[in-house]
Amino acid sequence: MSKSQGAIDGGSHARKVEMGSDRSFGLVFAAVFAIVALLPLKDGGEPRLWAGVVAALFLLVAFVYPKALKPLNKLWFLVGMALHHVVTPLVMGLLFFLTVTPIALIMRALGKDPLGLKRDDACASYWIVRTPPGPAPESMRRQF
Repeated sequence: MSKSQGAIDGGSHARKVEMGSDRSFGLVFAAVFAIVALLPLKDGGEPRLWAGVVAALFLLVAFVYPKALKPLNKLWFLVGMALHHVVTPLVMGLLFFLTVTPIALIMRALGKDPLGLKRDDACASYWIVRTPPGPAPESMRRQF
């Protein structure tokens, strides 16, 4: 794969996901390590010097020679893509089973059929007659 590692499948519309720049990767990680370094100050503690040193190194490399961060950036991108392939189906499954399924079960228990899917053997046709009728067919020539 090239710089556009992986693709997010959105049905028939596959979209390439591009890796961020090496400089922005270095700046983000410098900020993260700076926060880790300064966080103990909130409770009156001593700053974490090791995290400050790492933050300074990321900042220096990001500005002086960002290409040196390419392997780390690529690794971070691959971790993100792996998380995407694991977390997205889990979240969508939870969303379905914790929202859609209970609503469907409640509606089924109450005898609701909003889509009119129940079979009716006495019915000659399932066609729904509209009154007044819908728009004229000529008005539908250029829908897209």
